[in-house]
Order: sequence, then C-alpha cells, then structure tokens
Amino acid sequence: MTTDQLVDAALAARLNAVAPYSNFKVGAALLTEDGKVYTGCNVENATYGLSVCAERVALWKALSEGERRFRRLAVSSQSARPATPCGACRQLLWEFAGDIEIILVNPQGRRETHQLKALFPEAFDASFLG
Repeated sequence: MTTDQLVDAALAARLNAVAPYSNFKVGAALLTEDGKVYTGCNVENATYGLSVCAERVALWKALSEGERRFRRLAVSSQSARPATPCGACRQLLWEFAGDIEIILVNPQGRRETHQLKALFPEAFDASFLG
C-alpha cells in the first residue's frame, strides 16, 4: 500500500467520526507489516472521559485481530496544521507499535511526517518495569 493510499484511508475514516461535542473529527489508518490496514475514527460521548481517539480505535482493532507488527500510521484531522496524536495515543502506539512512522494530514492536503520517537521522546515502557 502506498503512503497516499494510507492517507486516503485516514481521510475517509475521519468522515465516520462521532464528534457531536467538539466537532473535531479525526480519522486514522494503521498499516501492518503484512500490508493490512485498520482504520478508526474518534467517538465522543456525553461523559467526555469515555470518548476514544481514532488512533486507539485503529490500534485496538488491529490488536484484537491478532496483529502485532506495524509499519506506519496516518492520522487525518480538520485543523489547519494536522493534529498530532494525544499523549495517551502516543503511549499506546509506543508500547504496541514502537518507533513507527506517523503521517499527519488534513483535508486541504497539508502533510507532515514524523517518527513516533520524535513526537514522544523518553517514552515510558516495559523496560522500566524490570
């Protein structure tokens, strides 16, 4: 799968977002080492704390299907500068996907590419648990 196809999948996933409170729709597309793609969108609810981000939805879908090796993640948001994953998403991505490539996009075509380590330096992981 090309990077453009992964970006298109993230942009399409954003259209399924359920964001009645923030109106901030996000989509994600996670590419496995085997070339499969798992998408997700953010889902909000009235208690806010139980809302979930697009990146976590995509990751959890992949993990629940037995995937354990990932290549890159595309995240689409509607902001002028494409939004980065939140801290909770960065933690889970680090733990389950490692230093993967993160592609940030918006519907206007702006794109940024980062390695997760650059977005999440000095990450906490299992190595600290002994």
